[in-house]
Amino acid sequence: MLDNIRATLLQDAPGWLAWGGLVIGIFFGFVVQRTNFCAMGSISDLLSFGDGSRLRAWLLAAATALAGAQIMQAFGIVDLSKSMYMAPTFDWAGAILGGLMFGFGMVFAGGCASRNLVRAGGGDLRSLIVVIVMGISAYVAIGGLVGPWRVALASATAIDLHASGMSNQGLGLLIAHASGINADTAGKWVTTVLVLAVLAFCFGNAHFRASPKQMVAGFGVGLAVCAGWALSGLAYDDLANSPIAPLSLTFVRPAGDTLDWMQRYTAGPVPAFGVTTTLGALLGALIAALTAGKFRVSTFVDKHDTMRNLFGAIMMGFGGVIGLGCTMGQCITGVSTLAAASYLVFAAIFTGGVAGVKVMEHMA
Repeated sequence: MLDNIRATLLQDAPGWLAWGGLVIGIFFGFVVQRTNFCAMGSISDLLSFGDGSRLRAWLLAAATALAGAQIMQAFGIVDLSKSMYMAPTFDWAGAILGGLMFGFGMVFAGGCASRNLVRAGGGDLRSLIVVIVMGISAYVAIGGLVGPWRVALASATAIDLHASGMSNQGLGLLIAHASGINADTAGKWVTTVLVLAVLAFCFGNAHFRASPKQMVAGFGVGLAVCAGWALSGLAYDDLANSPIAPLSLTFVRPAGDTLDWMQRYTAGPVPAFGVTTTLGALLGALIAALTAGKFRVSTFVDKHDTMRNLFGAIMMGFGGVIGLGCTMGQCITGVSTLAAASYLVFAAIFTGGVAGVKVMEHMA
């Protein structure tokens, strides 16, 4: 059956990735809008009110994506080793710096990349501007003014794992290299321990168990990431002239890619997976807001609000590229691959978010 599905997708991989990405994005945007899923909000809730419900939903999403991605890899649906996260270059400095910048910036922008996308779909023009500025900043960091500095930092600090005989930065392979046990076995044990630990942390809390909305948020977002891996994994063609590496949800660079595609549509009418998931998230949030009667057009309160959000957007754009992802792209999608750098980025984003909340409290 898998062979038949793969054969069908390979007949027009770009087209299937585009349409499939749109559907996945719509589902993601709808779930996030209806459940109020928010990584930045989870940090704020924890620090301000001692409420860890949304933090547990965030971790549950990561655990769901991790379990799903690793199971799909075991069944040959996706080869995660071919994703960008598993590169044999461990850019520890970029992971830390980019994560701190993104986490700090998302507080000033009132939410991470995905949250601002969803809020924009619900009528928040402030969030729409944040997404646009973030996308432009991402491109500035990729190949623009900041690009050479970013490359110089990575070149000076990144560790080449090939030199140690490792083909990727997966935690299973790193443990195997250090202990001598089988890499696949190590990966399965790491996955099992992490997933069970998160499930115990989440469902061991009575308040979380009594909140169906948070459970739907965690499982729903995690399943959206799994759907992305399944689609891109089955559509991967190793024999193509330019194979499209397996990928799933992330929103920093895709925000810039979406702006680029809109401006140059005639040069490439079929949008990439990242573009359609971005547009899909906007559309899904719009549908959710309209059907719930919560669509409201809003904008900046004053010049200070404007400056704060623009600063946050620029920080997220730069940080998301330097750290190769955001609260979705690294903390859930990247984590699901067991890439070592993704876990470092997760810790850095959380730390940056805590610092951002503290600074905002001091400024208030």
